[in-house]
Amino acid sequence: MNNIYKTDFNFPGQTSKYEGKVRDVYTIEDEIIILIASDRISAFDIVMPRPIPNKGQVLNQISLEMLNSTKDIVDNWLISSPDPNVSIGRKLNPIKIEMVIRGYLTGHSDRLYKSGERSICGVSLPSGLSSNQKFEMPIITPSTKAEFGHDEDISKSDILKQGILSIDQYEEIEEVTYKLFSRGTKIAKERGLLLVDTKYEFGYDKNNKLYLIDEIHTPDSSRYFYMDTYKTDFDNGVTPKQLSKEFFRQWLIKNNFQGKENENLPEISDEIINEVSDRYIELFNIITGNNFKPRVSTNVLEDVEKNILNYLI
Repeated sequence: MNNIYKTDFNFPGQTSKYEGKVRDVYTIEDEIIILIASDRISAFDIVMPRPIPNKGQVLNQISLEMLNSTKDIVDNWLISSPDPNVSIGRKLNPIKIEMVIRGYLTGHSDRLYKSGERSICGVSLPSGLSSNQKFEMPIITPSTKAEFGHDEDISKSDILKQGILSIDQYEEIEEVTYKLFSRGTKIAKERGLLLVDTKYEFGYDKNNKLYLIDEIHTPDSSRYFYMDTYKTDFDNGVTPKQLSKEFFRQWLIKNNFQGKENENLPEISDEIINEVSDRYIELFNIITGNNFKPRVSTNVLEDVEKNILNYLI
């Protein structure tokens, strides 16, 4: 009753509903969207069968903080947040590309590098790099945004060849991506963290004005290292302590699951569920500078619906 795994609302003026890996998105009168951050968790583009307590609230509230702290760089979709798990904003035409930007050789890029790849999304990487090493300059490695199944890496040249974006559009988004990453890095540094990598999503309004959409700088969309231990860990060849969803991915990998065919999902114990929840709350406390206050509710779905209806009416 106190976790949000699935929603099935019917709001006044509702024209559509889309269920993402983590968020449920309701469209109202084809003008605004209601984004409900559930407690679902996904890894390797697969939604896990058990929710993570407080996860949706953490994601929504971190994203609100970060969207508000980057409005001077680019306008964003957000209008209001009438509930701890809910954001309401403009309905825009989303670009079917995620702008993934990486400051370190970690996660997906590290796995590709270890497999022998020296070019990721058209970006050439030198030989001799070590896992978790900082790049001289951040690199952008875009991916397609799949409605179903796995997102796929894509290069700038292929984005242009396929007509997904024009050169002017891409270069505008590329410039904004670097600026957002620089701002996120600065915010993280002030809190004793290193922003390792993240992704940004964008959309256009009817006048082709660019907006930042979705969440930013959350543990689902980003990876953070602890600043005070990174150098020692890296120099000793130890995986740096981090706050992100990568902890859960690594647990799955150790249990022989990467979302590939013929692999069986391991049983996710209460211990793992609670540890992941604690990681999300820890990141909230650090990155916002506030102590997380979980919502108190006997029926969270009823409360979410009521708060949204109060906003709409």
